[in-house]
Amino acid sequence: MIKSSLGETCFRAANYAVLLLLSITMILPIIHVLALSLSDPAAVDAHKVQFVPIEPTSAAWTHIVNKADLWRALGVNIFITVVGTLLSLLVSSLLAYPLARKDFHLRKIMMLGIVFTMIFQAPMIPYFLTIKALGLLDSIWVLILPSTISAFNLIILRTFFQQLPFELEESARIDGCTDYGILFRVVLPLSKPALATMGLFYAVIYWNMFYHAILFIRSPKLYPLQLKLRETMVNTDLAANLNLMAYNSQTLQAATIIFVTLPILLVYPFIQKYFVQGATLGAVKE
Repeated sequence: MIKSSLGETCFRAANYAVLLLLSITMILPIIHVLALSLSDPAAVDAHKVQFVPIEPTSAAWTHIVNKADLWRALGVNIFITVVGTLLSLLVSSLLAYPLARKDFHLRKIMMLGIVFTMIFQAPMIPYFLTIKALGLLDSIWVLILPSTISAFNLIILRTFFQQLPFELEESARIDGCTDYGILFRVVLPLSKPALATMGLFYAVIYWNMFYHAILFIRSPKLYPLQLKLRETMVNTDLAANLNLMAYNSQTLQAATIIFVTLPILLVYPFIQKYFVQGATLGAVKE
């Protein structure tokens, strides 16, 4: 066992201290919002609540849980996140694989076009007219299809594919595999950490869908959680609909924020090891 020097030990201790401090600063706002959602509205209005609920009450949460439109929005979020993530991983893999192959002669031109989309975004009015012409306006698919491919994620996945040994593909081709067979039977099974990382990135994009929803969705039945959260945050008439002052606008907003962010926070620990492993796999090209 190799012993660490005093300098290495001090450096590691300093890193742990900085990371611990950053972790605390990130989790404290969540604890504060949770405490607001569980506190008496009078204490919240008096700005007495910090990180511990004062005169705890679940009135705001009871109101949130009993809102059918919020559960409908949760269903919309789950649908677009699951379907969108799977579709994005499939399309990104189908595009990244040929771009990672040296015998694909158009790869440089296509990569130039992909990088171009990262620098220059589509103007809003032509973008809106294109979505309307495709018949996607006020459709749940408008929350999925336009975000199917992320140029950043595509480049990372392509770089990871380039690091896989080319000899594996040659062996599979000798055994009679087609290009699709090599992709689905050899490349993708070896790319689980990278796919898990990309899947997390895509899932966060779909879960936080707001821009496309506010531009293209008109029917309240198709509102995702982010639009429902916006309704709660900007609604100034909540105080007129109180239930015997058991909750107010601030406690209701805090409960809604936790309700919206909780599912994605619960999913992350299950794929954390893949995320940590895959976050650096496509970062360096040999």
